[in-house]
Amino acid sequence: MGLFDMFKKKEGPAVPASIGVEPGADELCSPVSGRAIAMSEVPDPVFSGEVLGKGCAVWPEDDVVYAPVSGTVTVTMGHAVGIRSDSGIEVLVHVGVDTVNLQGKGFTAYVAQGDAVAAGQPVLKMDRSAIAAAGYKDCVVLAVSNTADFAAVDMAVEPGAVVAAGDVVVGVSRGR
Repeated sequence: MGLFDMFKKKEGPAVPASIGVEPGADELCSPVSGRAIAMSEVPDPVFSGEVLGKGCAVWPEDDVVYAPVSGTVTVTMGHAVGIRSDSGIEVLVHVGVDTVNLQGKGFTAYVAQGDAVAAGQPVLKMDRSAIAAAGYKDCVVLAVSNTADFAAVDMAVEPGAVVAAGDVVVGVSRGR
């Protein structure tokens, strides 16, 4: 290492390519590929009881988690990302059950609070083997945290359906 090498900017994690998706203003895409389940099937009473909002979850096949909507990142927590969509839908993408206990270990963030994101853009990466080794489940929850602002928030695929990252899995109905 040369004298000036220590002053060079260190490169962040390599960010995977975005996937090409264009959901409608009131649609949420699956953040991962895998098997979709109803919120009631999430093995966590906070999510299954829809305390944090309605939506669905996906048992993932891959490690990269993509933005389900275009909008602004409102919060990042290592294992979770909040996004306010351009149309006003507040979305929580939460990876795993009790993974908050990992304190960010096993997760790589690709976005920060205040960033603008496009649907299909990578937002984080999870180490599924680290999550399993810690004894946690890795289902990826997609919840509309401002559910009460809408007439309905419904799963757009049948529970158990195999979905690809970017497939529409939740629809939001406006009006009362």
